[in-house]
Amino acid sequence: MTSVLPRLHNPDLLIFLRHGETDWNAEGRMQGQKDIPLNATGMEQARRNGQRLKAYLEDERIDASDLDFLASPLGRTRMTMELARTEMGLVPGAYRLEDRLKELTFGSWEGSTLEEIAETAPELVEQRRTDKWGFVPPGGGESYEMLAQRIGGWLQTIDRPSVVVAHGGVFRVLRGLLEGLDRRRVPKLPVPQDVVFIWRDGRLEEI
Repeated sequence: MTSVLPRLHNPDLLIFLRHGETDWNAEGRMQGQKDIPLNATGMEQARRNGQRLKAYLEDERIDASDLDFLASPLGRTRMTMELARTEMGLVPGAYRLEDRLKELTFGSWEGSTLEEIAETAPELVEQRRTDKWGFVPPGGGESYEMLAQRIGGWLQTIDRPSVVVAHGGVFRVLRGLLEGLDRRRVPKLPVPQDVVFIWRDGRLEEI
């Protein structure tokens, strides 16, 4: 079987923001679907991303009212969306929630660092290192492969230019599906929290 992901529907315009930093991000803790709030750095990142996006839309003469705004339902993504929209001069809460945009869950590993897990389950940490795409964390976790099924299903529903606020794992899988990347590369893609990612006419731009 090929290791390259099938390339899925590529919207004419898809804008992606990762939520701002949380304390668990700063500590290297597996966050998954735990509802951890933004810290002060994360709130500032969200505001700056809103400013970047506002400037981009103005430069490109794109009307924000023509865009569909949607976010993962977790608190950190909702706060990021609302701070960004405020900076854009938009009504903060006028966006849709999409459950399929939740981060992958790390099961019983959520709240721990890899270093902590390695003290009690080094063999599982090694399995994850060997196959990060297919590895399923214990206690009801999801693999990147499982997440790809969820995000792929959502991606097929996009029918208008959209602004999405979601998570690092979601971005990695989304980029893999839009660009037909190697599965082994996808879980290692960088996803900074102070960048706006824009797919336009099949090309990725970062601002």
